Amino acid sequence: MTVMEPVFPTNITLEQSTGYLTIDWSDGRVCRYPVGPLRLACPCAECREGHERMGRQGDPQNLLDLIPLQTYRVERLELVGNYALQVYWNDGHHTGLYTWEYLYRLCPAEASRAR
Repeated sequence: MTVMEPVFPTNITLEQSTGYLTIDWSDGRVCRYPVGPLRLACPCAECREGHERMGRQGDPQNLLDLIPLQTYRVERLELVGNYALQVYWNDGHHTGLYTWEYLYRLCPAEASRAR
């Protein structure tokens, strides 16, 4: 059995003008996340409509399939320990913790590239 090394961000850039969050990962992958769909993919219990939808079974299949009905902006980002990003949204929401594992899985296929 092969054990995968943990993947973690080496650089995180919020591009307010374009509405993208870009993460460079330790394995060379670069992911560009549109912030609107990222807001809709919030992993918290409130956004998932209950604890029974927490975890991978509640994850979106494709981040780019999520179409926001309003414009979302990131007010600020905070690192949470060595495992997650807390996003403060313009709608006042900030309880979802986007773990590195979750963000890596959400990486839009067409936005992913290796450096």
